[in-house]
Amino acid sequence: MKAQMTALRCFVLALSLLLAPSCPAQEVSLSPEAESGRSAKGLALAQKFMVAAAHPLAAEAGREILRKGGSAVDGAIAVQMVLGLVEPQSSGLGGGAFIVHWDETAKAVTAIDGRESAPASATPARFLDASGAPIPFDTAVRSGLSVGVPGVLRALELAHKKFGKLPWPVLFEPARKLAREGFPVGARLNALLKIEEPDRFSKAARDYFFDETGAPRAPGALLRNPAYEATLAKIAQEGSKALYEGEIAQGIVDAVAQAPFAQGGMTIEDVRGYQAKERDATCFAYRRRKICGMPPPSSGTLTVAQTLKLVEPLGGIEGPNARMSPQAVHLIAEAQKLAFADRNRFIADPDFVTVPHGLLDAGYLEERRNLISRARAMDKPQAGMPPGVSKRTYGIDSTHEQPGTSHISIVDAQGNAVAMTTTIESAFGSRLMTHGFLLNNELTDFSFNPAGDDGVPAANRVEGGKRPRSSMAPLIVFDPDGRLYAVTGSPGGSRIILFMVKTLVALIDWDMDARESAALENFGSEGGPLQLETGASDFWIALVLKTYGHQVVHVAMTSGVHTIVRRDGHLEGGADPRREGAALGD
Repeated sequence: MKAQMTALRCFVLALSLLLAPSCPAQEVSLSPEAESGRSAKGLALAQKFMVAAAHPLAAEAGREILRKGGSAVDGAIAVQMVLGLVEPQSSGLGGGAFIVHWDETAKAVTAIDGRESAPASATPARFLDASGAPIPFDTAVRSGLSVGVPGVLRALELAHKKFGKLPWPVLFEPARKLAREGFPVGARLNALLKIEEPDRFSKAARDYFFDETGAPRAPGALLRNPAYEATLAKIAQEGSKALYEGEIAQGIVDAVAQAPFAQGGMTIEDVRGYQAKERDATCFAYRRRKICGMPPPSSGTLTVAQTLKLVEPLGGIEGPNARMSPQAVHLIAEAQKLAFADRNRFIADPDFVTVPHGLLDAGYLEERRNLISRARAMDKPQAGMPPGVSKRTYGIDSTHEQPGTSHISIVDAQGNAVAMTTTIESAFGSRLMTHGFLLNNELTDFSFNPAGDDGVPAANRVEGGKRPRSSMAPLIVFDPDGRLYAVTGSPGGSRIILFMVKTLVALIDWDMDARESAALENFGSEGGPLQLETGASDFWIALVLKTYGHQVVHVAMTSGVHTIVRRDGHLEGGADPRREGAALGD
């Protein structure tokens, strides 16, 4: 019966996500100003600056800050604080983020790692039962074991110190006003709550999201969050130490300790000691464009890069005639199989494991490329042997990454840009709430089986202080002359990699605009079956792909791509129609 209920919840979730595009106009009433700049086909156009985010109120908050002369980072802070209020199921103060920043004056890319970390007490056996078997995934999510030390606020503060222009307190004003005065509950938030059981939430979260009868807050109902407003007020006054020290930090520790099933072992010292890290961005070339993103512990950029570098010399991908052709889909999926095989064995927190330096080596890529057949799909491949590793260095892990998260793309009036992907992991994270925000379940992004599927220790096994591997891929793209061309990213768990490959191919190879590339049907392979987004056009493609030998599955691939493109002297913004986001600018 439990398995049947789980299957039903997944079906309803998929259905609610598919229906989401029909809802945004009913969810939030924007001012006439907020509607300006939209073209008839949903492509936003601007001359000065642009914000693309997962909720219209969040996008409008970012635009308000940019209108005050704020930088791209300033706008991202305002957007994140509003998203934590109006889209709390996806991101917030209780989660983490990766930030990629372009400094137009210095012509430099900066990558900031705000990924959550495991408490010092965490061991590789964290998600094993007494018999040594992995505990059920849902049990892990709802326990204190799943919660990592939040990192997003420290990452944003670090970014603001380097690239901010407006005073820190100003950036919290839009979110504080909405939390105090209230905001209308969106249809998407309501739909996601409908498939949840109120008793799965902590008392604070249950009382906030559901009424006394257990019904979720209705669409359009005004929802206030005074606890969140108080938290923001304290952070605005004191900086990030307001969250990482004192009563809010203690609230995080207490919520983890009081979680059902198992305590997480998080301490005040774990919270106080968290630091965001500036890392060297991972950059690669594709079709004479330079593309930059996060290095490990995110696997996103490297896996996207491997995929694109594998298909780049192959014909059949570029040009308008290749757009969503079975041959193009086949070749991209085959390259993704190879890239995911390497990802699953080699990529993890670089402070704990040595990530091979040769994953993008030309000779190694040629060796792997020779495994791709134009006419036949390969079985699930094994990882290769890139330069820099010895045989069986790491095991094949069993990580199961949930499709949650949110993405923000911003270009400011000076030409600086931010691509920021932010998350609390699965919808509503751990479902634990303190001081007005939800806590993440990010530690379930570690491999539950520390020995790996083949008995060799997994690179992404749990360790104290370690950051779990991610697939988040905030990306900034430059044209052949080195000028800013595109800012993009998406939520979606491990499918983020598929969504970003599709988006980049659509922009670069198929000459689509920001909105068209976001709306284009999703597809790809994570190593196994070829996934096609359920829709009117996927069945005929599937028929042809099956002749290649692909096992084709039709699934709800609910991306949330937000892209800004600089083209012909203006900015164009596209928000994924599968969700309720918006692109706004001046």
